[in-house]
Amino acid sequence: MKRFLEGFLALVLIASAGSRPAAAADGTPVRVAVFNIRELGREKLDAVDADGRGTHAQLRRAAEIIQRIAPEVLLVNEIDFDAGKRANARLFLERYLRVGQRGQQGIDYPYLFFEPVNTGEPTGLDLDHDGRRDGPADSYGFGNYPGQYGMALYSRLPIDADGARTFRLLPWHTVPGHLMPDGQGGKPSWYSPEVAAKLRLSSKSHWDVPITVGGATLHLLASHPTPPVFDGDEDRNGRRNFDEIRLWADYLSGGERAACLVDDRGQHAALPETASFVILGDLNADPFNDETPYGSTAIGQLLNHPRVRDPKPRSDGGRRAAGPYDGPKELRTSAWGRLDYVLPSRDLKVVDAGVFWPGPDDPLRDLVDGEAAASDHHLVWVDVVISPPVQK
Repeated sequence: MKRFLEGFLALVLIASAGSRPAAAADGTPVRVAVFNIRELGREKLDAVDADGRGTHAQLRRAAEIIQRIAPEVLLVNEIDFDAGKRANARLFLERYLRVGQRGQQGIDYPYLFFEPVNTGEPTGLDLDHDGRRDGPADSYGFGNYPGQYGMALYSRLPIDADGARTFRLLPWHTVPGHLMPDGQGGKPSWYSPEVAAKLRLSSKSHWDVPITVGGATLHLLASHPTPPVFDGDEDRNGRRNFDEIRLWADYLSGGERAACLVDDRGQHAALPETASFVILGDLNADPFNDETPYGSTAIGQLLNHPRVRDPKPRSDGGRRAAGPYDGPKELRTSAWGRLDYVLPSRDLKVVDAGVFWPGPDDPLRDLVDGEAAASDHHLVWVDVVISPPVQK
C-alpha cells in the first residue's frame, strides 16, 4: 500500500489517508474503498491518445485519487455494465488505473468482479404512472439503457468467484414486512398486484464477494440502493431504499429475518455468524438528514446493527464545505451528506479511515473541484486488520 504525502496544508485526517502502517501486530492491514465515479460510461472510456492511454479529464482525476489512496479492494459505483464483452471495467483499469497520473504510480488489480445489474432492464410495465412502459423509470432499476450505473469490484487480493453470491433477482414482495407501496396493510396503492408480483428488490444488485486475505476470508457486501427521492407521497423510492439496506441487515442477522433471502443460484443462507465482512457502497442514505417514517433512518439499520462497526471516516473538505447539514460536516461524502460507506464487522480491527475530500487550501483540491472534478461523490476508505484463521 502506497503513501501520498502531498497536501501538507490539509488536515492530518486527509494526509493520513496514504500513510497507513505497513503492518499490524495481529495481521495484515487491508485498505478497502468505495468510489462513486459519476456516470463512468463507454464514451468517456474511449477518449484515448495515440498510445491508448485515457485522456478524459474526469476519469484521469478519479484514477489519480485511487492511485494516491491505493486501496487493495475498490468498489466503483456508476460504471456501466456492458453485457457480452464486459469490457468497461477492464478498460478503466487498462487506460486509467494502470497509467500513472500526474507523477503517481499506476495501480493494478489482477482480480475483478463485474456482473449484471437491474438498471435499464425493461419490465414492460408502467412503474411511474406516466402512461408509458418504456421509460427509464419503467426498468427494474432506473436507467436509460441496460447496465447504466453498474458496479465493479477491483481487488489485489484473490476473489473467490465460485463462492460469490448475488441477489439481483430477489423479488421484493417475498420479503416479510416489506415496505412496497402495494396497497396492502395500509400502504399506498401505487403498484398493482401485477406489478408488485414482478418487481425486484435490488435496483442494481447486492453482492457478497469473498476475498482471501492471508488464509482468512473477508466477505465484501457491495450494493448501490436507489436514491430515496424522485417520487411522490407514495415514497416508492424511499421505501425501496430502506428495504435494499434492510437486505444487508437481515443477511447479517440470520434466522427468520434472513429466511426469505434467496440468491440468484437459488440458495438460502445468511452470512455465518463468525464471518468477517465489510459493507461498502454508495447507499444513498444519510444518518442525520434523512427522515424516519419507518422507525429509523434507512442507514440506521446498519449503523446500529450489533455486528457492524462504524469507523466514521472524516475529511477536511467536508468539514469546511458550504451548505447546511444536521450532523458532523466532516463525515459527509458528498454535498448532499454522508451517502458512501465502508462498514467493517466488529471482529475486524480498524487502523485508519478517511474521505478523500481535500480542503479549499489543499494543493490537491483541483481533483474534486470544477467541471472536470473526479465525481460528485468522494472516495471513502478504511484500513482493517483481518486476524489469521485459528489453527486447529
